[in-house]
Amino acid sequence: MALDIKALVGELVTTCADNQAVNHIEGHDLPDKGSVEHVLDMLLAILFPGYTHGKAVSPTSLPYYFGDLITRVQSELTSQTERALAYDCRIRKTEGECHSCSRATEAVERLLEELPALRQMLKDDMRAAFDRDPAAESLDVILFCYPGIEAIATQRLAHVLYHHGIPIIPRMWTERAHSRTGIDIHPGAHLGRSFFIDHGTGIVVGESTTIGDNVSLYQGVTLGALSPSKGQVLRSVKRHPTIEDDVIIYAGATILGGETVIGKGSVIGGSVWLTESVPPGSRIMMAMEDLVIRRMAGSSDRRVPARSR
Repeated sequence: MALDIKALVGELVTTCADNQAVNHIEGHDLPDKGSVEHVLDMLLAILFPGYTHGKAVSPTSLPYYFGDLITRVQSELTSQTERALAYDCRIRKTEGECHSCSRATEAVERLLEELPALRQMLKDDMRAAFDRDPAAESLDVILFCYPGIEAIATQRLAHVLYHHGIPIIPRMWTERAHSRTGIDIHPGAHLGRSFFIDHGTGIVVGESTTIGDNVSLYQGVTLGALSPSKGQVLRSVKRHPTIEDDVIIYAGATILGGETVIGKGSVIGGSVWLTESVPPGSRIMMAMEDLVIRRMAGSSDRRVPARSR
């Protein structure tokens, strides 16, 4: 039997009648995902000139390289930011107070002005990776092969727009990094200088997290919130932990709560679960159970006491 396209179209139109969740009809244009990601790629090209297209940038061409990218970013990102603000105003029913054009222009200009400082911070991040990982062969290898650098660079860019009250786009950027690296850092989180992420897969850093300088995180670390089931009630509350300077957090550790502070110079061991503060210089680890080595059939098991390992 031939497909009844007219009937199918009618059924699909009916599913859009409630205008909920899976369709956006009769509203402002939303940011274009492809354009938003293209802008992010251009910004990363500014932060890391010569790395993104496989061709070196000469000293004489550098001013033209930067000038061209900045001009294109300013135009495209301003347009997408206006869309994000107009949509946000409609959702919040503040059309009369929106001024999306002027707000978008100002926010994008602030982001562009921050680029030199962001480059300096990323130099510190890359140097931290090189200094702390003996497997790092060079800074070039770190930039090409360490997912933490992409995640950190993207979050630092997104954080500037987030700080200036731009909706949607900062989260789109960090979620793009999340999908590519396995590292989920909310654009609202504050990251200190010389931040090092090793391996990175499965790391989650919540919106109100504060991370100091010279901090290292390993794979599977969660810096999260207590009682996330309360949802919107906690939107403006400090609900994620504070990590002070010079802290190392090893793989699989979970640290929760807005009042939880990890003191300066502390080391948090793998698989630790923490919901309370620890003073500076702490060494926190899980108590180890005896290890049982089960042999083949006919042989007895061997138990290795935790104290001997």
